[in-house]
Amino acid sequence: MAVEIERRFLLNGEDWRSLAGEPQPLRQGYLAASAEGITVRIRLRGAEAAWLTLKAAADAIGLVRHEFEYAIPVADAESLWTLAPHRLEKTRYQLSLAGGDWVVDHFAGRNGPLLLAEVELPAAQTPLEIPSWCGQEITGDGRWSNAALARRPLQDWPLTERQAFGYA
Repeated sequence: MAVEIERRFLLNGEDWRSLAGEPQPLRQGYLAASAEGITVRIRLRGAEAAWLTLKAAADAIGLVRHEFEYAIPVADAESLWTLAPHRLEKTRYQLSLAGGDWVVDHFAGRNGPLLLAEVELPAAQTPLEIPSWCGQEITGDGRWSNAALARRPLQDWPLTERQAFGYA
């Protein structure tokens, strides 16, 4: 069974940019989501590639999730995009950094100017050196999942809640 082991962080600096690869524009549409954390989404990378993904919680803290991802034709993904009730857009940057597969997502639209760092790890117990530009860890905080941000964008959060995280 495929699993994703991922830790997530808010950012508190720009030093990550010197490690960033080429920007990758991504659109994600959420076709279904359950209260138990099961999501079905489509992801498009520009006009060149698309995937259908199913995710489901695999632990109680949100660190490990089941993940099944399949390449699909871009034309099919474009059709599914129009059907998705919840969507988001972001630019992803792969980072050249040891200790796991790091990315930074820069969200657009009603989730802008949110910046999140994610690192995929080979095992939940993998030691991790957290870069200085990573701020608060948000692993397991459902408010920050992409599915939740598509349903309730950052700009729709109460001002006091946004301010608590530095997004006023």
